[in-house]
Amino acid sequence: MTNLEGRVLRRRALREPPPGSVPTWPCSPPSPPAWKKGRRGQRRRRGFPADPRTVFEELRRASAGGPADYAGVTWERVERDEGVFWPCPDPDGPDTPRLFAGSFPTPDGRARFHAVTHRPAAEEVSAEYPLHFTTGRVLAQYQSGAQTRRVDALRRAAPNGFVELHPDLAGRLGVAEGDEVRVVSRRGELRAPARVSPAIRPDTVFAPFHWPGAARANSVTNDAVDPVSGMPEFKICAVRVERA
Repeated sequence: MTNLEGRVLRRRALREPPPGSVPTWPCSPPSPPAWKKGRRGQRRRRGFPADPRTVFEELRRASAGGPADYAGVTWERVERDEGVFWPCPDPDGPDTPRLFAGSFPTPDGRARFHAVTHRPAAEEVSAEYPLHFTTGRVLAQYQSGAQTRRVDALRRAAPNGFVELHPDLAGRLGVAEGDEVRVVSRRGELRAPARVSPAIRPDTVFAPFHWPGAARANSVTNDAVDPVSGMPEFKICAVRVERA
């Protein structure tokens, strides 16, 4: 696998896959060399290599000379060095732990910065909804929690959703640690235990988005999108908080 810092790592199987599961490689279209293995030009998956090393060798050949060059990332080198950074065009040469350390891929080698005009949030706070609401993650859970909530150790570390609020806000609301609160927006509400912390701003409340049901954070968030990227504005909306 290649992680977000560009390091190529080997991930070993912990156990045999459960019945009915499939590896990821058949879920993607084979590369052109694999298509050519079909008789008379037929495009078929039969005969596509299932051995990880064989697939990896094809990736090395296919990426050679490209921006993400894996040609020098040999199987043995990954094993020996516990990870190799791309681009790495030469098996005997250095890898690239830091991309663009000396220059950038521009005519003069210098980076380009583009100024942007600030655009406020699509939804401002008001007398009825006086607080900002934002969402995020906790260490022990991932995304919707569909996988991590099945792991006993992770479930024990983070068993349920919560609403984080500042002690000043908690005091005004008469809320103590562990009290159930409602976070209400123009679209919906969530219910979860309060977590009182000075780490958050007094005008903002936070909830993680890993849990379904009453603690589902996206029952509250705004569906406004960025006009250019189309990315939803999940990280800011206006809410009020009440004791449940």
